[in-house]
Amino acid sequence: MQKVYFDSAATTQLRPEVIDKMTLVLREDYGNPSSTHGFGRSAKNHIEQARKNIAKYLGVKASEIIFTSGGTEADNLALNSAVRDLGVEHIITSKVEHHAVLHTVQEIQTQTNISVSYVNITSDGSIDYEHLKKLLVTSSVKTLVSLMHVNNEIGTILDIEKVGSLCSAEGVLFHSDMVQSIGHLDVNLSELNVDFTAVSAHKFHGPKGVGFAYIKKNSGLKPLIYGGEQERGYRGGTEGVHNIAGMDEALRLAYEHMTEEKAYISNLKQYFVDQLRDQIDGVKFNANCCDLSHSTYTLINVCLPISQEKAGILLFQLDIKGIACSKGSACQSGSSKGSHVLTEILSEEDMLKPSIRFSFSKYNTKEEVDYVIGVLKEFMEN
Repeated sequence: MQKVYFDSAATTQLRPEVIDKMTLVLREDYGNPSSTHGFGRSAKNHIEQARKNIAKYLGVKASEIIFTSGGTEADNLALNSAVRDLGVEHIITSKVEHHAVLHTVQEIQTQTNISVSYVNITSDGSIDYEHLKKLLVTSSVKTLVSLMHVNNEIGTILDIEKVGSLCSAEGVLFHSDMVQSIGHLDVNLSELNVDFTAVSAHKFHGPKGVGFAYIKKNSGLKPLIYGGEQERGYRGGTEGVHNIAGMDEALRLAYEHMTEEKAYISNLKQYFVDQLRDQIDGVKFNANCCDLSHSTYTLINVCLPISQEKAGILLFQLDIKGIACSKGSACQSGSSKGSHVLTEILSEEDMLKPSIRFSFSKYNTKEEVDYVIGVLKEFMEN
């Protein structure tokens, strides 16, 4: 049986170079990075060199990069501390954000007196920038905007420069979950009016369980995790040196090969879109995911003309055929609830049909696309 992995938006395959780097660190530099002896200093050097490298890729200061367990922790750090320590009383976000943001904002709201506003979403999954501007202008208390750069389910790309400028003009803090963009798009944070970001290594061929927060200098944020002075005092606990070194290597390779890999994956995505249109009657592309000029090149989200009865076993049948993909996002695939993102943009009729996210990497091929198309056709015709 052929095996096809089209779920890179959920997690990516480790690059061999990353595995080699992590193995080397695990084997040779196992000291505690907080220790002052040679073993500790060797481990600490990996962490600080990674911090400098990552800062260089993103155009920021090394002191502004704080290592975390991943994007979810980085989101929690920024949002919780902004309310607790910076006096934020109003959060503006959207209903198509990742649950790492939505659930955190909802929990903060239950524990404090902050108000939450949700910016309108257009039919193509974009935010309504005029509505955002109105919310900003009319907000009379200290405010933070939290909007993701690239949507993990439908691939919509936020005009992050525009949002940053709007926030800056009104003296509003801006947090952006950049988990689906860093490592895939050439992002220079120094050119953006962004105060806080969240990044996760396993989205760009790095290890799971590690990521980082970008926290603009002199922001005033305080720790989410106490217990030590690690990570400039922002995050207590012994750092996972091998994971940080692996993330550093993964991001280096992502930037080094970004141009050619983006071209390759974009071509693959366009081929997938063309084959679906040609061979699957009635297929729909959710939001603008089929348009490379308005969505990320790394995924498509398709609504298939399948009955409710057959829809329930579609992912099971694809799995049997060795095909990995997602219904909505992987973070909620175990839930019986439908996608909160698609609920905002699809009609009731289309919500009854199965929507599948296929997401790609440098390791995928057109032959794999052909195989998936064949499996889908066979399933729909039987």
